[in-house]
Amino acid sequence: MEKILILSTGGTLNKYYDPILGQLCVDPTAKALKTLSEKWYTPLQIETLIGKDSLEMTQEDRAYLTQTIQKSPYTKILIIHGTDTMELSTEYISRHIQDKTILFTGAMVPFSLDATEASANVGFALGALSQLQQKGVYIAMHGHCLPYDAITKKREEGRFVAKF
Repeated sequence: MEKILILSTGGTLNKYYDPILGQLCVDPTAKALKTLSEKWYTPLQIETLIGKDSLEMTQEDRAYLTQTIQKSPYTKILIIHGTDTMELSTEYISRHIQDKTILFTGAMVPFSLDATEASANVGFALGALSQLQQKGVYIAMHGHCLPYDAITKKREEGRFVAKF
């Protein structure tokens, strides 16, 4: 089985409640993702890169993510990303990388508050990525694994759906 690189950029999946601040914060160490990965038997390499809510991500962050992917010897890469700007990042990366299979996933609810959705999305994404044969950029959310431009976040329903 081909080894998979997981890049964590932060996002809701990695959020936790900080009682001092009284708010949800992104854990830049990706503890939630590391906890999830302990349950999988697939050979994984995890790197934490940005550690931000996706609404705070900049074009410089996307360029850094792109450079990291380009430099990596891995050809299959899973990116944990916030859902609010996932579509922006997938579109950006698709313009710059065509020789790898890149799959984005995340969660609408923090793993620390309810592990179900995050666990399902990450597990589904790992399985989908291991089976994808075509290079390109994909999103795996809520039981869908589609090219990045064929899926969208439907805010009013709190989930991702196929565009067509």
